[in-house]
Amino acid sequence: MAGRFIAVVGPSGVGKDSVMEALCAARPDLYRARRVITRPEAVGGEAFDGISPALFAARAAGGDFALHWQAHGLSYGIPREVQTVLRGGRDVLANLSRGVLGKAGRAFDDVHVLHITATPEALKRRLAGRARESAADIARRLSRPAPEMPTDLTVTEIDNSGPLSEAVAQAMAALYPARV
Repeated sequence: MAGRFIAVVGPSGVGKDSVMEALCAARPDLYRARRVITRPEAVGGEAFDGISPALFAARAAGGDFALHWQAHGLSYGIPREVQTVLRGGRDVLANLSRGVLGKAGRAFDDVHVLHITATPEALKRRLAGRARESAADIARRLSRPAPEMPTDLTVTEIDNSGPLSEAVAQAMAALYPARV
């Protein structure tokens, strides 16, 4: 039986990486896809492979990505190797942009979306704490409307406004419900 592609989406600062790390700690069998991004690795944040736009374009043209997209002036890719992992029966966890979910639904047979949310106050506090953007940039980011969630995919909304353990418990219950 093939594994599921678990797409983790949500606004910047919502705690996607924290939720993903905790899920992988709770389920060591989960495979966390390492994204390829056209930004320097020194920027920090999640662990990713930073490459030049020219190399990214060449790799995309060569079929090196199972899924790729552009967002916020950058190119993002999920390496094709995840297809092998899925065929081997393991679930794959990947941080995606909400706008690419329809494309993910066409690229993978079984997609489950974890839509991580948080209150505007929590998002503002977290974004300010990262000190990567000005207060005006944060306000603009928070005022942007979120893309609609696809209706043809399984989507579970996870509230990460409170303790991380609560968000992880919600995600675990949605992904791995107890069998009776």
